[in-house]
This record gives sequence, C-alpha cells and structure tokens, in this order.
Amino acid sequence: MKRGETIPRTATPRTARLINDRLAFDLLLEQGPLTRSQLRNLTGLSAPTVADLVHRLESAGLVAPVGESGSERRGPNARLYGVVADRAHVAGVDVRHDQVRAVVTDLTGREAGTAVVAQDPRVPPDQLVRNAIDGALGDAGLAPDRLRMVVVGTPGLVDPATGDVTFVASLPTWTANLLPGLRERYGERVLLENEVNLAGIAEHRLGAARGRDTFALMSLGTGIGVAIILNGRVHRGASGGAGEVAYVPYRPGSFQDLAGGDAVVELAERHGVPGSMEDVGAIVAAAVEQIERIQRVERDGVGGRGGEGRQDAVDAEQGPLDGRFDGAGFLRDLADRISAGAAAVCAVLDPGYLVLAGEVGRAGGAVLADHVGERLAELVPLPTVVAASDVGGNPVVRGAVLVALDHVHRETFGLSSGSS
Repeated sequence: MKRGETIPRTATPRTARLINDRLAFDLLLEQGPLTRSQLRNLTGLSAPTVADLVHRLESAGLVAPVGESGSERRGPNARLYGVVADRAHVAGVDVRHDQVRAVVTDLTGREAGTAVVAQDPRVPPDQLVRNAIDGALGDAGLAPDRLRMVVVGTPGLVDPATGDVTFVASLPTWTANLLPGLRERYGERVLLENEVNLAGIAEHRLGAARGRDTFALMSLGTGIGVAIILNGRVHRGASGGAGEVAYVPYRPGSFQDLAGGDAVVELAERHGVPGSMEDVGAIVAAAVEQIERIQRVERDGVGGRGGEGRQDAVDAEQGPLDGRFDGAGFLRDLADRISAGAAAVCAVLDPGYLVLAGEVGRAGGAVLADHVGERLAELVPLPTVVAASDVGGNPVVRGAVLVALDHVHRETFGLSSGSS
C-alpha cells in the first residue's frame, strides 16, 4: 500500500491497523526518527490514529523515543521516535567458488558483524555456511538464537519446490545438501536464492534499476547469469533456472565460453595484458582508466600536438598496466561478445532496461555499458537502455539482507513487500 492511499473498504479493523503500522514503520526505517506530527503529515492519517499506532509499535518494542525535535515546542508531539534497531538481526550470505561471506545486520540493515571462510570441498556445504554465519555472529557478539532470518545467495539452481540447491557447476559437491543442515542450526527461517537474483533485487531496490518494475540484470564475471524482474517480482522459471544464459549455445561453444572469466582474460592477452593477470575486474577497470586518461589528455588540448605528442602525454600518466595494452580495442571487443548474449535476452524478454553487473559490469561502468548499448541497438530492433550497476558494497549480500528483512517485516505485520 502506498502512502496517501485509502484502506480498502473490505479491510478488517485489524488489517487496517497492520497496514498503518507497517506504513509508519517503513517511514521510520527510510527517514530516521520522526515526531508524531511528521508521521501525520507523511501518512495522511489522523492524530488519534497516529497516536494509537505509535503506542502499538512502542509496546511491541519496535520503536522507542530517541529524543525531541528542536524545531517544535516541547511536549508529546515533539518527541522523536526511532526504530529499535537491535530488536532483531538477520544474516545475508554470498557463496562463491572460492569463499563464503556472511554478514549479520540489525533491523535497519546496518552491518553488525561479518566473516569470510574459504571454500573447501572436504567440508560439507552446510557446515561451510554455518561456519561463516557463526563467525559473523561472533563478530557481532550475538548468539545463533538471535537470528530471525537467514538468506543465502548461491550459484546454480535453487529448486522452487524443495528450496534446496539442485546444481552448481562450479561447486560439484553442493547438491541437495545445504538447506537441511542450515535449518537444523537456525530453524525454519532459512531461505536459499540464486545469487544473481539477489543482486537483481538489490539493484531494483537500491541501484540503477530503482523505479523500474521490469528489467534484466546480467552478472558478468567468472560465471555469467541473468536476473529477470517482471512487474516487480523475480522470475525464477519452473526449475529455478531462468536466466542461466551461460548455457546459450554460441559456436563453437557457449556464451560462457565467449564472455565468461576465462574468455575475458584470453581476450585481454590478445590486447596486450600480461598473461599472469587474471583478475577480470581489474583488467576491465584498467581499460576504462586508460580510456579516461586519453580523454583527459585530449580535453586538456594535448591532442593538438599531433600523434607523437599525444602519445607522450598519455605515457606521462602511467596506467596500472605496463606494456602496450589497447584498452579501447579490448573494451570494444568485449562489448561485442557481451552483446551477443544480451541480444538473446532482449529478443526474448524485451525488458527495455539492462543492468551490467558482476565484477566485469561494475568495473566497466558507463564506458562498457555505452559500448554494449550501441552494439545491442544494431543487433535487436527493441529499444533497450543499458546501464552499469551502482549498488554499493556486495550486491548479493545486500540483496540477501533486503529479502531477510522483508521476511521479518512480513512476519511482524502480516503484509508482503518488495521483490521476491
């Protein structure tokens, strides 16, 4: 329910109270401490209704007085109310091929503790994740029973029917053996989700896709995946495999072979990057930095000196890579490869908006997004805006925390919210 909307006539008094309580609680989360009069202005509710809902939220331990407004006369209406942040905690987890990262946050999403454990095929998957979560809890000074929700972002397929992982190409031992052990440790409030879907949720709520209920996010890095958001909700597919574009055939192999991590490194070598450099994010960032250095030189008028003077000026600002790395050529070729898969996504879904994410998409930023957008317009006659991800921090963890907090709020107020 949006602010200013009236409660449906069919709503019971209890439902109406829950809607009002959730509306006020969301405003306090979004804007920080507010007075009752500020809540009245923002919600359009009457003074008695706001007084009642503040009393209910305070009695439930969800909000508490945190001071007084300096702009109003002292008294009940001038008291500031804020969310009791440590009333509940959630955990968001990002599973990668080389490590597991867990973050514990409070009710406002503020980080309270974090831990990282290395992948080890000798350790059962549920134990690895438990070690990471328990490490984050220890860092936060919390016991496991303080967690209200755990959301784990994992590569591969998560079966919509069982809720467990069914296949992860990069982690062969992670098959139908993650969820039971986690629920044994943390109870039933554990949810597994594909990690690219979580990045898509974070982008929808916090990043470049805010305000857009239909879009696609392509995660580019060691692996490739697509999150599909249709009408504000994640589309997972019948088996949880929607968006697994890495398997799309592309002669002589697949889209993964064309634009995955190994292919990006090989392409960079062709353009002068030392073969020992295998961090795809760093390679792409170096290409962007080189292009921006050249643009700076030309903007400052050095280009007028001629080709030799221009090159001397560029060389004077040494980039992060030695040698004759052709960053512009590398990015153009990389954009061509990415566009091949993006064209398939856009031709089938027509999302109108495509976010490039993952290590490659984030490092490439607007430069890579513009290249892909130009090439995509040549391949598909469907208007598509291409943008770079701008979610701060770890998008998978941030998406996991958002989903976890949504579950806590839904449990508290009995109402749904956000992408799911």
